[in-house]
Amino acid sequence: MKPVRKAIFPVAGFGTRFLPATKAVPKEMLPVVDRPLIQYAVDEARAAGIEQMIFVTGRNKYAIEDYFDSAYEIESDLAAKNKTSVLDKLESTRLSPGKAAFVRQQQMLGLGHAVACARDLVGDEPFAVLLPDELLWNPAAPCLKQMADTYARKGGNVVAVLEVAEDQTHKYGIVDPGATEGAVTEVRKMVEKPAAGTAPSRLAIVGRYILQPEIFALLEKGERGAGGEIQLTDAMAKLVGTQPFHALTFDGERHDCGDNAGFIQANIALALERPEIADSVKAFIRTLV
Repeated sequence: MKPVRKAIFPVAGFGTRFLPATKAVPKEMLPVVDRPLIQYAVDEARAAGIEQMIFVTGRNKYAIEDYFDSAYEIESDLAAKNKTSVLDKLESTRLSPGKAAFVRQQQMLGLGHAVACARDLVGDEPFAVLLPDELLWNPAAPCLKQMADTYARKGGNVVAVLEVAEDQTHKYGIVDPGATEGAVTEVRKMVEKPAAGTAPSRLAIVGRYILQPEIFALLEKGERGAGGEIQLTDAMAKLVGTQPFHALTFDGERHDCGDNAGFIQANIALALERPEIADSVKAFIRTLV
């Protein structure tokens, strides 16, 4: 069984729910406390042993590429002023040569299309996909690390899931569950954004995947699904039954940072975990409630 060495980050979207801010700043660069969303996703991938980060970008997304580069002027100034503690914070923002690759998604045709854009960079090996606007928070055991451990035991394909309310299932790819072993559930079927009242379960796929390369051939057929887009869930559904497929119920907190309220909630939740600012944030919240 080949190890998972590469991860795809689909970051080409317009971020329309965060306009006008995203007119000039990529959604993935919006900060949660003091780190952009994309940094949390990359840190999670590193914790799972990922060696190469593949960013599927779009027009006007140069800020992401610049962010993971060296910032000579800033770093030189900090070093000259002996601000080593601040300088150290920049260490995780640099990706070594060869450890990052960028490819353009020239048309917004859905998540499945974005993943297919990275085919030549992935090659014939398993890979991970992380959606940065899903901030899955467990610093002790990051989500993709939990999934990598499941993959090491089970092989095949693994998706992260969480239970959502019945009236929210139409917003997600939903798993039809089979046998369950602890937090791991066999996947019998998947449905992308099922109509209200038709979902086979409340287990929703939440933006983390470990997939086998055979999925690329399915994606490149260009078949359209929900919303007229090429859906990753539809291609995964066709692999079910031909390869092992499992869903891991993520142990941690999920913050939907693609949603305005979820983004604010993530900032509050993570701020309360930072001892240097937690007391001030708590005091401010008390004045509101």
